[in-house]
Amino acid sequence: MKIRSTTILSVRRGNTVVVAGDGQVTLGNTVVKGGARKVRRLGEGRAIGGFAGSAADGMALFERLDDKLREQRSPLRRAAVELAKEWRTDRALRRLEAMLVVADAEATFILSGTGDVIEPDDGVCAIGSGGSYALSAARALLRHTELPARAIVETAMGIASEVCIYTNANLTIEELASTAGGPAAIAAGTERAK
Repeated sequence: MKIRSTTILSVRRGNTVVVAGDGQVTLGNTVVKGGARKVRRLGEGRAIGGFAGSAADGMALFERLDDKLREQRSPLRRAAVELAKEWRTDRALRRLEAMLVVADAEATFILSGTGDVIEPDDGVCAIGSGGSYALSAARALLRHTELPARAIVETAMGIASEVCIYTNANLTIEELASTAGGPAAIAAGTERAK
């Protein structure tokens, strides 16, 4: 039986990046969980990430990336490239079925098991079942409003939850902002939409 789940969206505007994920997990035609947490802080809070695909595989990849970020406080770019190389070449990791969106105060990347490390041109990216809906809504809001990144993410994820049957409105949202002295975490936490 195929497991479908997740919409992960990342939006960068000004000095802020926001990553959000919905909470729905679907097994076949049944919603088996509505409040899964697919977005987490990584690297002692310096980065945030979300996964789409198998939960166990996504969490295993998060642990590997977190270890790489903590090693001599590696920058996200280097840690992402190292994880993508391992993921593509390691026998056990190659079987993991997930995708990641990861971001820090400086950059955002989509990571896949085929060795992809993709940095979006406009600071907006999405993965998962409802990713294209959330991405389209976020890009429209980014181009035609002055809304902050968090408001764009909340609105775009709401739109995706109205269109994609594998996405719900129970959101986990994490936010990072860069400051003059370096990245600072702000407004972290989980939101439960109505």
